[in-house]
Amino acid sequence: QVQLVESGGGLVQPGGSLRLSCAASGSIFSINSMGWYRQSPGKERELVATLWSGGFTNYGGSVKGRFTISRDNAKNTVYLQMNSLKPEDTAVYYCNADIGGKAFWGKGTLVTVSS
Repeated sequence: QVQLVESGGGLVQPGGSLRLSCAASGSIFSINSMGWYRQSPGKERELVATLWSGGFTNYGGSVKGRFTISRDNAKNTVYLQMNSLKPEDTAVYYCNADIGGKAFWGKGTLVTVSS
């Protein structure tokens, strides 16, 4: 069993920054990738960023240049540094991991960008 626990969400003003964390625990033997998706009300879940085990990263078009994904392998934790936040970044952010070829999801953390 694998658990993904997100933290770091909250309310921030436009132009501000937040850092999300996601810690993986449980039966972890091979993490192929970890990343973040987000979902706003009435919209489909969309890719924010993915970090592959080899170091390759992939970002959603709307966050390129503003968000940065990183990982602490020793802690099985992935981070998402979000800068220059916009109201349209408001969403529930979900951690995702590909472990041994299986996809796992966290429960999500809410990010609200509003003045």
